[in-house]
Amino acid sequence: MPDTNRNHCTKSASAVQVTKSSDLENQIKLLLALRHTNPHAILGPHRTENGIVVRTMRPGAVRVFISAPGMAPREMKLLNPQGLFEIALPDWRDVLPYRFEIEYPDGKVIVPRDPYSFPPTLGEMDLYLFNEGKHQEAFRKFGAHVRVLDGVEGTSFAVWAPNAKGVSVVGDFNRWDGRVYPMRVLGSSGVWELFIPGVGEGALYKYEIQTADNTVALKTDPYACAMEKPPATASIVYRSKYTFSDQDWMAKRAKSDPLRSPISIYEIHFGSWRRAGEKGERPLTYREMAHELADYLTYMGFTHVELMPIMEHPFDGSWGYQVSGYFAPTARYGAPDDFRYFVDYLHRRGIGVILDWVPGHFPKDSFCLGWFDGTALYEHLDPRKGQHPQWGTYIFNYGRHEVVTFLTSSAHKWFSEYHADGLRVDAVASMLYLDYARREGEWIPNEYGGRENLEAIAFLKRFNEQVYARYPGIMTIAEESTAWPGVSRPTYLGGLGFGFKWDMGWMHDTLEYFSKDPIYRRYHHRNLTFGFLYAWSENFILPLSHDEVVHGKRSLLAKMPGDRERQFANLRALYGYMWARPGKKLLFMGGEFGQWREWNYNESLDWHLLDEPDHRGLQSLVRDLNAIYKSEPALWEADVEPEGFKWVEPDDADSNVIAFLRIAPSSGRRLLCVCNFSGALREGYRVGVPKLGTYREVLNTNSAVYGGSNNGNAGAVEAEPVSHHGYPYSVSLTLPPLTVLWFSVPPEDTAALK
Repeated sequence: MPDTNRNHCTKSASAVQVTKSSDLENQIKLLLALRHTNPHAILGPHRTENGIVVRTMRPGAVRVFISAPGMAPREMKLLNPQGLFEIALPDWRDVLPYRFEIEYPDGKVIVPRDPYSFPPTLGEMDLYLFNEGKHQEAFRKFGAHVRVLDGVEGTSFAVWAPNAKGVSVVGDFNRWDGRVYPMRVLGSSGVWELFIPGVGEGALYKYEIQTADNTVALKTDPYACAMEKPPATASIVYRSKYTFSDQDWMAKRAKSDPLRSPISIYEIHFGSWRRAGEKGERPLTYREMAHELADYLTYMGFTHVELMPIMEHPFDGSWGYQVSGYFAPTARYGAPDDFRYFVDYLHRRGIGVILDWVPGHFPKDSFCLGWFDGTALYEHLDPRKGQHPQWGTYIFNYGRHEVVTFLTSSAHKWFSEYHADGLRVDAVASMLYLDYARREGEWIPNEYGGRENLEAIAFLKRFNEQVYARYPGIMTIAEESTAWPGVSRPTYLGGLGFGFKWDMGWMHDTLEYFSKDPIYRRYHHRNLTFGFLYAWSENFILPLSHDEVVHGKRSLLAKMPGDRERQFANLRALYGYMWARPGKKLLFMGGEFGQWREWNYNESLDWHLLDEPDHRGLQSLVRDLNAIYKSEPALWEADVEPEGFKWVEPDDADSNVIAFLRIAPSSGRRLLCVCNFSGALREGYRVGVPKLGTYREVLNTNSAVYGGSNNGNAGAVEAEPVSHHGYPYSVSLTLPPLTVLWFSVPPEDTAALK
């Protein structure tokens, strides 16, 4: 990696600038108008024919003094009534480490050192990589960073605003006055920079921008690593002091292969999983949640938790999907180090953390990215490309290198500084298609006349290539709702490079099937079998996500037909089928115990339902499903390969029955899954099997333990030498209504499976 710390100037003394008196007046005018692109040319120390001259801008000050080691304070002259002070120091041969003492009507302020006596904190390589879209760790240079420069501690600020006429840092350290700390632009990079001594952790700040359209915009820092708790919007200077203790987890993850591992994901909305207080008036903090959630996930046996967007966002009702802080965990639940603790603690408990990430669009709130410098900077100017008609948001301009740097750097931050195990990319389809959610005439074709967003495709490929090369064992997951080919295929094979894709087709078809009364399911049997025609075209995750339990869709349990008993039986059967089917698993919170009402982001889940036996039984089933799933390689070893699955009975639509084998090719381990989705008890139902011996009943969703009637096969059945379903042997089974059964297949050599 090239040295990105090489600065334009190597010593603070070299920041001294020679100012010609002829252009001083013009520069003062630009400075006072806050439109000077290089305020260092007039502020700070400057060589003249009569020694060193120092100037500072202190609006509202009564008097300003300058002092240095070995020198008594000297009063500076008010050069301009707006607050520009100056002093000539003919006895100085070199610039001393001076400071100001400023008298305001309401008290004295001491400024440790002058910001305009320091060199830039970004080097030429930083700017080059940034402008080329290749700076993977721009978050370490841009934004606000507490650092020591020339022996002085302060905070460096850097922001991209190429079309701004002037940019100032404002905050609680300068009375939010843009005249005090104007920034300089570094060459043609469009990057504005300033190091402010004495400003430290906890300071609130924003950027005051004199925009290209001659207005003044007050913007939060795009690269801020901490933000105020909404509805407040200031950025916060923050320096992490956290040390991770998850070395064992990270080492194990680096050697893992998620494609051939058991992955069972519990999706949550952080603020509404469980709330605190007598009336649930507040969400849990990051640290509170770490312990409660880890205990629950460990008890339930999930391997990962997926967090709906935890990045800062202004509107609770967006559920986090309209992000304003791409580098900052939301302050709703604590500070950034509190979130680091959350991830660290879950890792130490053996649980992976997946974060929802939203690089597809961003909100129009005036304080954040939109029209950042008075121009369409992060977004497209033309609303046919730059605005999302469905969500009322802006769309990123993926063709701009600096935007690509911004987004990929965000991804790198969550992996490198927060140890995330995966990023699930929201609404990928909206990024891939220029005509997404648009009618004819509302979109602009690409250069070849097509509807594909070529810049977004290139961005997604670059993002996946970078993170997979740098963070072994992580996952990237696409929520992509169309038939775009190769979403989870490597880029060198023409794919987008994601590790996994949500199987939205399976979700839709399966829920439609299960919502039907069993007497009509024979006419919808294709909903069960169609997904197997494309099951191995991608690396799929089977999602029953938050999107399926909101906006009038009803909860999973409420979708099921029939009376209460049959609704629970249907949902238990759905889970038994889902956990046996090829594909990793994802279940939204509340589904595991049968929440009746739709999810509400402002309220806790209805945990009191676990006082009722049928809800406890459903929860016990999910717990056992996870336990068996993790212990049985046949259920996950070959999820992404057809060798891991074999039909036994795909076509018995009249009986609403399907049966299949799951196979672990490396060991020959097999598991037989038989599903009766009818409302009828089927006795003596014959199913073909590959081998004689005892078929032990590993799971019965009708077990009394789970709230069922306990009908079944007394724990095991013996295979008979009766050929059926194309197999030389078969078993005669009792299939309870609305029930899924799993049987262990007697061991056999791998070669015999072929």
